[in-house]
Amino acid sequence: MTTTMTTTKRSPRRQAIPLDARKQPTQRRAAATVEAILEAAARILETSGLPGYTTNAVAERAGVSVGSLYQYFPNRDALTAALIERESVSLLEDIEAAVGAPTCEAGLLAMVHAAVIYQMRRPALARVLDFEERRLPLDERDARVGERVHAAVLRALGLADAPQLDDRETAAHDVFAMVHGMVDAAGERGETDADALEARVRRAVIGYLWRTEQRR
Repeated sequence: MTTTMTTTKRSPRRQAIPLDARKQPTQRRAAATVEAILEAAARILETSGLPGYTTNAVAERAGVSVGSLYQYFPNRDALTAALIERESVSLLEDIEAAVGAPTCEAGLLAMVHAAVIYQMRRPALARVLDFEERRLPLDERDARVGERVHAAVLRALGLADAPQLDDRETAAHDVFAMVHGMVDAAGERGETDADALEARVRRAVIGYLWRTEQRR
């Protein structure tokens, strides 16, 4: 779930890495090929980690030629960036769906659940992608994802039953940082107990928001 709300200065070399796909699939067969490549990349990262993660290995596992892979992805980093984007889609959908919860607390807890499930669904893959996301120059993408998550938290804090806070904008940023920090740290430690992690994050979020209100 690694995302960041700040822009980090990148070296010219890192900025020069082409991370955009060469072309977007417009036909069903092409889309299926791209999906096969992305899933092959995910499975190699899960089973072999970065040492076994080469474009040749991905192409072989996907059942396509390496030339076909390069039609869509100019290099391994571009493939990784696309995989990070793919894995973020379900997380963002679940977080934004949580905004429809009837209460602030229910919405926030649904977002916590979505973040934990994202990390624990494919923990080995999530750990590698978290590392790669910090390495690659993905500031624009990270800011876009972070803004959507922050907006969802802010909407929940605007519901009638939400705690009375002096600064909801800052509180939303704090909740975002708290959740992704705890979840990512658990992933780095190799935790696999989703229920225990979710319980800890829930306590942290509820304690921060409602105890802050009680101390006013």
